[in-house]
Amino acid sequence: MSDPQSLKSIGLKATFPRLKILELFEKGTMRHMTAEDVYRMLLSENMDIGLATVYRVLTQFEQAGLLERHFFESGKAVFEINRGKHHDHLVCIDCGKVEEFYDPEIERRQNMIAEERGFKIQDHALYLYAHCTKEACPNRTQVPADDTADH
Repeated sequence: MSDPQSLKSIGLKATFPRLKILELFEKGTMRHMTAEDVYRMLLSENMDIGLATVYRVLTQFEQAGLLERHFFESGKAVFEINRGKHHDHLVCIDCGKVEEFYDPEIERRQNMIAEERGFKIQDHALYLYAHCTKEACPNRTQVPADDTADH
């Protein structure tokens, strides 16, 4: 998708900032990024693209359906590339790490509950906020309260 023709096909001119930002989402290791994350990555690659341009491009990509916008616990908008497959999110309260998952039973139950109440789901977003229980979590930046007591 990060080629000029594919951007033109959705009605966007293939400018350098658009191509570079789309490339970050397609080839980068981070799936969920804020505008500030994108801006920092561009700066680290010595790209002269302003933060206002990053916000504008992300909004254009969202409106064109290339990106999806989420609001996780931080309250900041987080973007991810729209690959066309539905998934839900598990968000770590301790470090902010986001894991994607899909569970057909959850999807079935949501549809059943809606139908029982006279609704037909058109779209939904499920965010589960949880504390990581993994020993020595590599993403945790804080020491859990239990571990601070003197022994």
